[in-house]
Amino acid sequence: MATFISVPLKKSSEVDLSKPLSKFVASTYPAGEEQTEYLRAVDELNKLRKSALGRPLDKHESSLEILLRYYDQLCAVEPKFPFPELCLTFTWKDAFDKGSLFGGSVKLALASLGYEKTCVLFNIGALASQIASEQNLDNDEGLKAAAKFYQLASGAFAHIKDTVLSALNREPTMDISPETVGTLSQIMLSQAQEVFVMKATADKMKDAIIAKLANQAADFYGDAFKQCQYKENLPKYFYFQEVLPVLAAKHCMMQATAELHQSALANQKKRFGEEIARLQHATELVKTVASRYDEYVNVKDLSDKISRALTAAKKDNDFIYHDRVPEVKDLEHIGKATLVKATSIQVPISQKFTDLFEKMVPMEVQQSLSLANSRRADTVNRLVGSLREATNLCNGVLASLNLPAALEDLSGDSVPQSILDKSRAVVQQGGLHSIEQLIKDLPELLQRNREILDESLKMLDDEETTDNELRAKFSQRWNRTPSGDLYKPLRAEGANFRSVLDKAVQADQVVRERYNSHCEMIALLCKPENELCAAIPSANPAKTLQGSEVVNVLKAQLAQLDEIKREREVLEGEIKSVTFDMTAKFLTALAQDGAINEEVLSAAELDSRYGSHTQRVQQNLRAQEDLLGQVQTSHQEFAALKQSNAEANDREETLKKLASAHDSYIEITSNLKEGTKFYNDLTEILLKFQNKCSDIVFARKTERDELLKELQQSIAREPSAPSFSVPAYQSNTSAPAAGGPTPAPRTVFPVQPQAKAQPPARPPPPTFTPQAASSGTTPSQAPASQVPPPASSNPPPMAPPTAPSQAQGPPYPTYQGYPGFYQMPVAYNPYAYGYNMPFMHYQGQGQAGYPGAPPAQQTYPYPQQPPQQQPFYPQQ
Repeated sequence: MATFISVPLKKSSEVDLSKPLSKFVASTYPAGEEQTEYLRAVDELNKLRKSALGRPLDKHESSLEILLRYYDQLCAVEPKFPFPELCLTFTWKDAFDKGSLFGGSVKLALASLGYEKTCVLFNIGALASQIASEQNLDNDEGLKAAAKFYQLASGAFAHIKDTVLSALNREPTMDISPETVGTLSQIMLSQAQEVFVMKATADKMKDAIIAKLANQAADFYGDAFKQCQYKENLPKYFYFQEVLPVLAAKHCMMQATAELHQSALANQKKRFGEEIARLQHATELVKTVASRYDEYVNVKDLSDKISRALTAAKKDNDFIYHDRVPEVKDLEHIGKATLVKATSIQVPISQKFTDLFEKMVPMEVQQSLSLANSRRADTVNRLVGSLREATNLCNGVLASLNLPAALEDLSGDSVPQSILDKSRAVVQQGGLHSIEQLIKDLPELLQRNREILDESLKMLDDEETTDNELRAKFSQRWNRTPSGDLYKPLRAEGANFRSVLDKAVQADQVVRERYNSHCEMIALLCKPENELCAAIPSANPAKTLQGSEVVNVLKAQLAQLDEIKREREVLEGEIKSVTFDMTAKFLTALAQDGAINEEVLSAAELDSRYGSHTQRVQQNLRAQEDLLGQVQTSHQEFAALKQSNAEANDREETLKKLASAHDSYIEITSNLKEGTKFYNDLTEILLKFQNKCSDIVFARKTERDELLKELQQSIAREPSAPSFSVPAYQSNTSAPAAGGPTPAPRTVFPVQPQAKAQPPARPPPPTFTPQAASSGTTPSQAPASQVPPPASSNPPPMAPPTAPSQAQGPPYPTYQGYPGFYQMPVAYNPYAYGYNMPFMHYQGQGQAGYPGAPPAQQTYPYPQQPPQQQPFYPQQ
């Protein structure tokens, strides 16, 4: 009795997940055990895809489990990898379009993980429908399994309907369009309800319950039939043309089943007339199925059961009860009961799923960690910068006061010890040669970074230019995301790198100018002690100040300043050594709230980690400020006691410049080393940016080649010229022999119908003699009102014929006037079309004439061939 519908699987092209994902892991995670584990997980994911999509799948639950695991893994891995940046392109073929002679089937290639998930979920629904259709429905386990898998298939298709447009951000192929998957979901739900009808019947449940279940199944099938019928895009698939009559037949059969069990309920309530009316209606329904859809479903068992029940009911009523048989329209409506529901798709679907990347944090957490690390670096730089700025300020103030050299130079003719120490420090660090080498290396590093950046952006420019040219050439057919829109984030990143390089050039210029201003004094510091002493002007001795109180005070204050500097160095080391990990807090926030408020969480953590250090920095700066004020006051007293003359002033000025040159040398060297490190670090970042640009350009090129190939095939399939009429005399085919076989009626549609030549104008139809007409039909069987008026062209292909109107009946495929639905000719002779032969009214032995009447015992006759479908005559 039961014929169940299953959905074909989509087919995917091979995709290498290993290379791009491994490259991301290698560039994001440092070498070690963690990276090795993630690389191994990437290989397992690639193998899992090949198992799920790279081979034919058996119609078994183990194959479905592989698909479920792969889908769950895709959902788990989606937030952990930047798939839009990796530009992995997935190519899938349309499940229903079988292609044509000159080109392959319709397929779509998208660099979207959402597209891959949608297509995998479609295959889950398709395979579930196939597994359900293979179940043994003669036992309870098979019925339960079939109902479970049909509901899973319905849920999978319904989920695609709700998410496909947002997942793809473009028009999908027809098989995964919301209209198609919505129809498939309804079909699967209808079949699940039918399975419960079969189970209730097998369990011998009450007739009232079975009637309600069957009536609900009939409604489900009716809704599915209407969706197939009214969706303009669906009937063009041969698959849906085969499904359409099955849905109509199932609708009638389920309603007949409901009427059968409701009639039994009426018998129990002593409503014998209602019993007969319902059985008569059920008989009409199964006769409709038997006459129109016998090649799709087998209704004999149900028909025999109804027939026996009707015969017995009529016999009892005629001889015993004599109850009035009401009209079908006056019968009470049968109730409905739903036992099925589309399975909700909630990840993980598989109960055996284990995340291969369980320890890898999601991209949102990674991004939050990156922002938190940036905030931490800003805090550290701010604190360390304030400490170094205070050190530079202190050195500058002491240099301007010529301290401590002024205290050491009371003799006036020797080099102060502090100057000698500074000279030795400069020589030990390489002197002028080291600075000049660092300055010389900077332009080369800058140029290397600029070349990498320019080459990266040039790749994007070239690909975007090619994309724009093809878009202008193919117009609407070039239906992929414009490169300009896709590259906006990369171009913004490139512009940021360009701005960073420009600022670095300005900073390099400042350092170079500062070096030029102190170059002479730095060179003097690099000389031996005797040359340094000769270069410093001598002055009159001021030995009278050597034991004075002001000198002792100044020395004590300078010692305190040195202690503050040492505390500052220790504090700077402590600030740099502070480490903390925000991963756990971010994961907790993501799990609880579904989002991460990184700014609030990071600010709270930074305050707890660096709050005490910030207070110590402020105390250190205030202590230095107070002490410098005291040093300046003491120096004023010292200067007032010291004898001044021109030679002394020159000497003091030279010592100030030497002290300042030492401080500038230390700072310039530090700046140049930081600049060199900056350019080297930036080179690594720009190389990653270049790889990212190269990957996306390669993916776009692959996608472009695929689309060009499809367009070429599409253009090759298009007709080269409009259709035109072929004169009838050019047809040299001969008519077939009379009495040839008439094929069984079947709905057959070509995958891609070609334009046919228009035949010449039809002459008036031939007249029939009453004798000839009477041999084929009788007025009672084929009234003239049923003959449609003549048409001016060939009739289109026919779908299942219409049924007589019912007062209360199913939505048979009887609707007329909507696009895409055609009646199916039942008794026609294909050999009578397209031949130049006069009309011959053939009537074989035991066969009615054409047009002819159906057998007398049929309640619903076959629709007859209208007169306008006679063969064309050649023009005379």
